[in-house]
Amino acid sequence: MNKISTIRKNLIRSKKILSAMKRRVVIWAVAVVAFCGFSYLIDPFDPVWQSYLDTPLKMVVEDALWILLFSVIISEVSILIDMALNKLLPWKDRTVKRLLIQGFIQIVGSVLIVVIVNAIVECTSDNLPEMDSRKEYTLMGQWVATNIVISLIISGFNTVDYLLQNWKRTAVEAAQHKIRASKHKQAAMAAELQALKLQIDPHFIFNNLSVLSELILEDQQLGYEYSEKFARVYRYLLVNSKKDIIAVEEELKFLDSYIFLIEKRIGEGVIFKIDIQEEYKSMYTLPLSLQLLVENAIKHNQTSKANPLEIHVYTNKEGELVVSNTFLPLINKPDSSGVGLTNVMTRYEILGYAKPIIERTEDKFIVKLPLI
Repeated sequence: MNKISTIRKNLIRSKKILSAMKRRVVIWAVAVVAFCGFSYLIDPFDPVWQSYLDTPLKMVVEDALWILLFSVIISEVSILIDMALNKLLPWKDRTVKRLLIQGFIQIVGSVLIVVIVNAIVECTSDNLPEMDSRKEYTLMGQWVATNIVISLIISGFNTVDYLLQNWKRTAVEAAQHKIRASKHKQAAMAAELQALKLQIDPHFIFNNLSVLSELILEDQQLGYEYSEKFARVYRYLLVNSKKDIIAVEEELKFLDSYIFLIEKRIGEGVIFKIDIQEEYKSMYTLPLSLQLLVENAIKHNQTSKANPLEIHVYTNKEGELVVSNTFLPLINKPDSSGVGLTNVMTRYEILGYAKPIIERTEDKFIVKLPLI
């Protein structure tokens, strides 16, 4: 395993070195082309250009090697200047200041290179051709100008390459950050959804256990039947509460058992009407959505024999599962446990389905659940 890891590291290192060498060769080539091109453009009518046609190949090769050497020196100095400034004064900190300082140092460096090379040539060569001072200064000026242009071109090349690499790195980091943020958001939403699906109103258990204890004392057979329905409802809560969606037909079976518990608990204070068209029973809704809406209606409205609460569960032409109840608000509003309509609305939103529609009139409260 360590061998494979070492080989992989060596391959990556070799690729980086090869990539750096390719980049260096490109920069040297740009410097050579720039040197020759600018030298010609400064004085295209100089007789020296014509004389190259009659110059021996050996001298041409020697001149080419000197040009290559000089171009490499200029390139490497320019690269070193840019690398040092990238550490000491990055572009992102002070762009204008960096541009001015970089240009100034490149120009100064170019002049120094010319002066140093010229001094070395004069000290080491004994057979230099004689020329008047005017011609000498002209050539020196052309050489300095050429050197400055090459340095600035190489510096510009390095700068563009550095900025592109930095932009790519920033883009990759931004994309990775976005992916991480998306994963965190999904994880948070999944956790929130799971918490919502496991919510059970504590009043539901307390109320039904209270009714069960009373029924057992009054009518053991009815108490047994009530306990069976209660067990069926609670089993449904445990088994299906973790699911995202469930068939309408299954939800209706559960609702039937739940209505039995409600009717035994409240008596004639609530009237149910179920009217679900057959074609919609094979479609899907959220588990416990009907139970939560029915419980919500009972919790917030009066339930009396004289003026019973009417709850109507049906499907409409728009393919929606509708829970409608008469609006008989309690005089004293009960404490809300946060389980009910908000739970259903939030789960639809997290799962990415169309949001339920809530309508309120003077005498009715209506919730329309989109079928899936």
